[in-house]
Amino acid sequence: MKRTIQLRVVVSCLLLGSAVLATAAGNNRLIINADQGKSTISKHIYGHFSEHLGRCIYGGIWVGEYSSIPNTRGIRNDVVEALRKIKIPNLRWPGGCFADTYHWMEGIGPREKRPSIVNTNWGGVTEDNHFGTHEFMDLCEQLSCEPYICGNLGSGSVQEMQQWVEYLTFDGKSPMADLRRANGREKAWRVHFWGVGNESWGCGGNMRPEYYADVFKRYQTYLYNFGGNRIFKIASGPNDDSYSWTDVLMREAGTVLGGLGLHFYTVDWSNKGSATQFDEREWFKTLKKTLSMKELVERHSTIMDKYDPGKRVGLMVDEWGTWYDVEPGTNPGFLYQQNSLRDALVAAINLNIFNNHCDRVRMACIAQMVNVLQAAILTKDEKMVLTPTYHVYDLYQVHQDATLLPIDFEPGVYSYNNEQIPAVNISASRDSRGKIHVTLCNLDPNHTNPVSVELRGVRVSRISGRCLTAGALNAHNTFDQPNAVKPVEFEDARLTATGFESTIPSKSVVMLELE
Repeated sequence: MKRTIQLRVVVSCLLLGSAVLATAAGNNRLIINADQGKSTISKHIYGHFSEHLGRCIYGGIWVGEYSSIPNTRGIRNDVVEALRKIKIPNLRWPGGCFADTYHWMEGIGPREKRPSIVNTNWGGVTEDNHFGTHEFMDLCEQLSCEPYICGNLGSGSVQEMQQWVEYLTFDGKSPMADLRRANGREKAWRVHFWGVGNESWGCGGNMRPEYYADVFKRYQTYLYNFGGNRIFKIASGPNDDSYSWTDVLMREAGTVLGGLGLHFYTVDWSNKGSATQFDEREWFKTLKKTLSMKELVERHSTIMDKYDPGKRVGLMVDEWGTWYDVEPGTNPGFLYQQNSLRDALVAAINLNIFNNHCDRVRMACIAQMVNVLQAAILTKDEKMVLTPTYHVYDLYQVHQDATLLPIDFEPGVYSYNNEQIPAVNISASRDSRGKIHVTLCNLDPNHTNPVSVELRGVRVSRISGRCLTAGALNAHNTFDQPNAVKPVEFEDARLTATGFESTIPSKSVVMLELE
């Protein structure tokens, strides 16, 4: 039996590698109520974050117009092409902690005349300021995504933030609109998402929630809607389980904010550990920590419900992801880390959680897009590699703006060292064409997991899928071996009289499509 199952997994995922496979503990019984969906999974849950940090902007996105690396107006073509493929819906910029030290007027006009700035938050390096407002908006246009700008509340003024909105979005005649035209942009941009400060409880000012609520209300008053542009105002929300911050912000400012940010990193701050040199103990610890996102989302949502029962205000998880020790030999302030199969599971679990709570979670931005923390893309000079996390976004893009399907699920368990977590993590949706997509994560690195699914309210005649896995826990893509971890066709799913059955390979992410 052991040999039969092992052969099945190898054939189904078309992968080579050694793994210990056996019957999983418990059953994974799933009911998908395909005719009961009401909530839409906002595409903005699949957003990204780009900060002036390490090599995210300079080298990762911006190489300059005269670079030998193929570019369009200084922006890397290969990175843009890869991100367009996964349809990123929004991009947060310029930070992060950097945002509350960034003065936007220093980043406009002729590049050779822009003042250099010191990145005091990340490595103390000097930047030439060549990537500013016009370059970021050009990037968003190339990506066909919405800009999410985080304004400087910590060290900036109300006037400075108001003028930035005017510079970007006013089509009439005014000093700021005329300045934009003088800098080469006649037509105003449209900017919907606007963050009023970042981590105001920490690097953004070390404020108390009561104080920040007052400051937020003051700043947001002057974020005017010019013409047809409408600003969606996002407040700096809680860090992890700071539930009192959410309570105060919703009580004091809930009527004037559109979204409340939440930041949570899968990290052990006392011992971050290596991104690639780890064992099953660290695998288990990381995934267990990741699963706590569900509790955070639910408890913050409950507090928000108290003040906003109609769920008008969105919970915006605009910083999340893994955080390990930097790669040996790299600048510790640049937060450059590799990205393994473990990170793919972290990404898939979080996205499933956000999908399943889309009635309140309206946006999420993984940290960060290129070369920093849980990056989708790594670059090195002219080379680019897609990480396992990137491939999860590729698999999961089918959920964007789809209808969440309610599920009843009894998962089996993954046990390690007398601790247990659910072995399988799931979300399901129906797109505008009527196709059903089910994304499943098998957290168990040693066992396959059979899943028995009952589909209610729909008949299907075809099932197909793709699978992301590898032979080793720490499998990852490098510039020399860029395809060590990538999705392949998945064939181990069978229609039944009432739904379907599947056997999910160990340590894998599977996306199934039914029509």
